[in-house]
Amino acid sequence: MRVILRREIENLGDVGDVIEVADGYGMNHLIPKGLALQASAGSVRAAQHEQMLREAQVQAAKRGSEEEAGKINGVELEFTARAGEDGRLFGSVTNRDIEAALAEKGLEVSRRRILLEEPIRRVGEHDVEIRLHPEVRAQIKVHVLADQSAQPEEADSAEEGKETEGSPEDAAEAVSAAESEAAEVAEEAGEDKSSGVE
Repeated sequence: MRVILRREIENLGDVGDVIEVADGYGMNHLIPKGLALQASAGSVRAAQHEQMLREAQVQAAKRGSEEEAGKINGVELEFTARAGEDGRLFGSVTNRDIEAALAEKGLEVSRRRILLEEPIRRVGEHDVEIRLHPEVRAQIKVHVLADQSAQPEEADSAEEGKETEGSPEDAAEAVSAAESEAAEVAEEAGEDKSSGVE
């Protein structure tokens, strides 16, 4: 029997396709479950008309996505995050962060369309793809910089540590003071000995 598919079915066809199936499969499975309609002259014409409308909508959506891609392509975003000396971030830049940064530039893009296999965890330049339509994609650049404000704090703490440890000059002064004290003690001991002999 001939049926018109109302939904896409793997190995059978797409929505609106007119196909031949076994009578039992069509009558007992496809039609009762609402997956297909029995094809008559009128229903075939109606299905073809619907298919044409759908194709027009798909083309319009594709054109809209291409226009959107033109606005998004080449956009550069910059993020600053705390990072270690090896360039590894203490946190990460996610598709939510990118979505928010694009929104600040007036570009509304759902985070689900931002194709990140995993969050960005390293300082540097990263190319990120955005799927606007099954056949249309845009590319943006994400620059991740190390937060410079965190480094002076680390330097300050290192200097504080040095102050507590003492400088080499301080150490030299301490040694000379100890030596002079030892010399004074030795002189006093010598005087005591000599006075005992008399």
